[in-house]
Order: sequence, then C-alpha cells, then structure tokens
Amino acid sequence: MNYSAIKYNDIANGPGVRTVLFVSGCTHHCKGCFQPETWDFAHGEPFTREVEDVILDSLDSAYIEGLTLLGGEPMEPVNQAALVPFIRRFKERFPQKTLWCFSGYTFDADIAPANGKAHTDVTDEFLSMIDVLVDGEFILEQKDITLLFRGSRNQRLIDMKKTLSSGEVTLLPEK
Repeated sequence: MNYSAIKYNDIANGPGVRTVLFVSGCTHHCKGCFQPETWDFAHGEPFTREVEDVILDSLDSAYIEGLTLLGGEPMEPVNQAALVPFIRRFKERFPQKTLWCFSGYTFDADIAPANGKAHTDVTDEFLSMIDVLVDGEFILEQKDITLLFRGSRNQRLIDMKKTLSSGEVTLLPEK
C-alpha cells in the first residue's frame, strides 16, 4: 500500500487534535473529490514499518486524541490488508485513543456483509478496532459545509462499538 500524506495536529477529521493518514487508492472517483490524486493506488510513498513508527510516535503526546484514516479509500480490500497490522499496533500502544475511518463504501451494503464488495478476511477485525466510521461516497449535489466531520448529507457518523454490539447501525448524536 502507498500513502498520499500524513497530517499531524489535524483538527478537521475527527474530534480533538489527531494524526491523519491519507492512504492511496480509491475506486469510487467521487465527483468533486478534494483529493483525486489519491485515486491512484501507486500515488505517494510506500507505507513501511518506518512510516508506521513515525505515525505511532506522533501519537505519544497527551493532547493527541487519536488517529484518523482517510484517502483514497482505507476500506479498499488491498488497503485493509495493509492497514490491519498497523491498527493492531496502534490499539496495543494507545488503547485509550480513538480511531476514526472515512470510507466511501457504505457499512450496511458494502463493508459489513460477508458478500459486500469491500468485505475481506480482515474486515471484521478492522471494524472491531474502529471507534467511528464515516461512511458513504461524497455526493457533490448533497455537499453541506455545515455538517460535522463530513462533506455531504448522505454520509453518516457510525458509532462502531455500539453498532457491533447491538447489531443495529448506531449513529453518533448530532451536536
């Protein structure tokens, strides 16, 4: 897997101050995407153990609330396989910090079902480590800059812990 960028001290992609990893590779190609260069799976730099270490070290500060994954598309099957070992390391080292993941795939149709187009042999483990999943493609015609942590009205902020324990999609409350 390649990554496009890493942002440290980001306040736009989840609550508090976060480290944000932008992975490369996305098959959605949303009209109006703010990072179309990340559609290319070969864009950017290789995601190596050394890069993982730098990201994990950036999370050491007490004021960093967590890690956010976006893209590109973290839930692309090939990206899931590369991210799960890294996320395990993140959760082992920082169990108190949150993990947010942005995906153009929808949880109910594409990610959760065993026959979903984004479901792989590591998807269930991946989902179990995510605190909040922001799902749904960006739809330019539904763009709404007043929404918290999302770009279009169709996108949802899913509380993954509650969703996985109840079996029902549980959205974060609107603030």
